[in-house]
Amino acid sequence: MRAGEVARRAGVNAATLRYYERRGLLPEPARTPSGHRHYDEDAVRFLRAIKEAQAIGFTLAEIEEYLRVARSGPASAALRTRAAAKIDEIDARIARLRRMRDELARIVGCACDSLDHCTCGAAYLARRGREAPVRPSPLHVTNGDSAGNTLRQTALGGAVLPWQDVLHEGPLPAGPRRELLQARATFLSACGWGSRRSILASLEDRDRQLVRALQDGQQVVLWFEHDLYDQLQLVDALALAAPEPPRTPELVVVGAFPGKPSFRGLGELTADELEALWPARLPASQDTLAAAVSVWSALRHPDPSALAAAAQADHPGLPFLRPALLRLLEELPAPGDGLSGTERRALQAIAAGAATPAAAFLAEQDLEAAPFLGDAWFFRALAGLGAGPDRLGETQDGDPLPPPPPLGDARAFARLPLRLTGPGQRVLDRRADRVALLGLDRWVGGSHLTPAAAWRWDPAARVLVRPA
Repeated sequence: MRAGEVARRAGVNAATLRYYERRGLLPEPARTPSGHRHYDEDAVRFLRAIKEAQAIGFTLAEIEEYLRVARSGPASAALRTRAAAKIDEIDARIARLRRMRDELARIVGCACDSLDHCTCGAAYLARRGREAPVRPSPLHVTNGDSAGNTLRQTALGGAVLPWQDVLHEGPLPAGPRRELLQARATFLSACGWGSRRSILASLEDRDRQLVRALQDGQQVVLWFEHDLYDQLQLVDALALAAPEPPRTPELVVVGAFPGKPSFRGLGELTADELEALWPARLPASQDTLAAAVSVWSALRHPDPSALAAAAQADHPGLPFLRPALLRLLEELPAPGDGLSGTERRALQAIAAGAATPAAAFLAEQDLEAAPFLGDAWFFRALAGLGAGPDRLGETQDGDPLPPPPPLGDARAFARLPLRLTGPGQRVLDRRADRVALLGLDRWVGGSHLTPAAAWRWDPAARVLVRPA
């Protein structure tokens, strides 16, 4: 295509296109026999990428420097420092955009008579960013954005607080709350979900909102479902709420919904369907709060014996907690093969013909009694099995699996052609042990699992096996 068409499609003018060529950002294009420049789709995509980078604060000089590094070799220490600072800047922008998005979503779902007297936060701009004189009530606490966004479309009013932490992955060390949040932020940042500083600030702000609402006597309603992801978040929130007078939270916790035989979560429901659950909410009793505090302590204990005991008990007001804890224990290595429940289901899916990580994820979900795992965390488990010389899975070309998203490209990872290796088949047949082949460095709750401290869980017998 000609220069004018490229510029139009990329959203720049022709002079800008020529300027980028003079600076060396764009390679010199091929020319037609008549001397006209001839561009392809790569030029359009690259110009758009430059515009996107500039829109989030990159200068042309920074873009040039990053391109040189990408083409020629490792980055200098100075460049890595500047890149880390840029990540923090982008994370701060994302946080601001999310805050503004939440306020706009509240406008969409606002049930107040007037924005001048709005209590759900929809008048955020009118107040020039100041807190509302009246706290949004009720405060709806959810597992994430999916159910939260639908709640904003109901006539229930109030504000939404997504809990948003994947507590079945990474460390939950015993100790003060501050140290727990620091450990979570460090882990989530290392997995690629943003800077440690911004994640920690988000977790601290989340906690403050819940505690402040309870202390102010607001109505707080916890909306959660039956799977492991939700039940751990519910116990966390209840344990944090337990000592906060004068008002205890109310619970909407479900494992089924009429007319949805394959119900998997609140995020599947419409605004009307969520409203239908509202009359069934129940206040958390003192027994329920005490049970949550006890289970939360057991979950964070460095010895998983306390967790195993909690998984064998019933907990008042928390009917889905016991099966969720039993599923969490399956993330310990199993006797005989050393695989976690997620890892075993992943290898079984590949052995049964799942040709890509995306297909293996869907197959793994079907093998779960209550699916709880997002695709990015499943891909992370799969990447762990696909690393090293004794890897259990690999690409069809015989290569190790690359870094999973968000550290790597999500679409490219999801489409990788997969196959089991010889060691993978032996482990799946229980003729080899995953821990012996790949090692172990993982947290399940407060237990740090290593080859020397490889607690194991027999899911059939429901027995915890101490490290040898």
